[in-house]
Amino acid sequence: MHALGGTGKKSEIVTHQGRRNHRVLGGHSPVGEARRVLTKRLLTCFVPSAWIGESESQGRSPDAQPTEGEREIWNQISAVLQDSESILADLQAYKGAGPEIRDAIQNPNDIQLQEKAWNAVCPLVVRLKRFYEFSIRLEKALQSLLESLTCPPYTPTQHLEREQALAKEFAEILHFTLRFDELKMRNPAIQNDFSYYRRTISRNRINNMHLDIENEVNNEMANRMSLFYAEATPMLKTLSNATMHFVSENKTLPIENTTDCLSTMTSVCKVMLETPEYRSRFTSEETLMFCMRVMVGVIILYDHVHPVGAFCKTSKIDMKGCIKVLKEQAPDSVEGLLNALRFTTKHLNDESTSKQIRAMLQ
Repeated sequence: MHALGGTGKKSEIVTHQGRRNHRVLGGHSPVGEARRVLTKRLLTCFVPSAWIGESESQGRSPDAQPTEGEREIWNQISAVLQDSESILADLQAYKGAGPEIRDAIQNPNDIQLQEKAWNAVCPLVVRLKRFYEFSIRLEKALQSLLESLTCPPYTPTQHLEREQALAKEFAEILHFTLRFDELKMRNPAIQNDFSYYRRTISRNRINNMHLDIENEVNNEMANRMSLFYAEATPMLKTLSNATMHFVSENKTLPIENTTDCLSTMTSVCKVMLETPEYRSRFTSEETLMFCMRVMVGVIILYDHVHPVGAFCKTSKIDMKGCIKVLKEQAPDSVEGLLNALRFTTKHLNDESTSKQIRAMLQ
């Protein structure tokens, strides 16, 4: 069995006698070949079949179908993911109630304008509640996936090879998360609308008025939503917290089971992006974005869970290589991902982070 490290610089083969041989990756060394074979296998589960060309799908299992052992968890996650596209479409179409709110604030004594603003904001708050509730479903889904992909007796690499359908769902959760947060960061109307809603509710509560919308978004729910939307990247924050909670709740599970799963996924995405053999077979820009979003997502989770993070010299993630891959893309397409690394990671500004890596993310 091949046990692959995640640094992208060195790896090791553990032979069936248990001896370890360290070799530099590349060429036709056994480790280089193992990396190539693993990447080729895992490529099939990270890229949805709708996004790849015919040449890419040769030899691939049809859309990474779940095995019997995976099916129960796969069905649970699939039920969550089937709503993800409508969530994104709803968020993308979110225009906000800026003009109505502005008119109401500028004319505080005009009851008609106050009502117009309120009637514009209330449906938007219901929509924001739907997004927040979806984050809770996603959090539970991620914890189920982590449990399946890290449990003994298999190594993270074995899990990712054996349970390709679950690995693909993990990748799709991360892809959704980065897309959601990119859209949210570009839409200040969300914060403005919700702030206006909270102020209006507070004012009416002082006047002992109860509004119908409070039956749907009560004070406790509004407080939780407020914390969620205050984050620059709320979905990533939710998943980071969920991953840390999973590790803290499973104290008998070695933390390496989780971090090695994440670093292996990062390595696979990086290899797909930087190797012409794989990259040349991607048929759309969206495929590249998918791989980059997944790579950034797992880096951020790793950085939150690993005691010293993703940026230190001992990290199993080749951060310089990952950042380099991102910076080789069109700036407009990766600015949101680079910002996620700048502002959502935990250890970037630690003293152990090299000046070179910090400079790359300036």
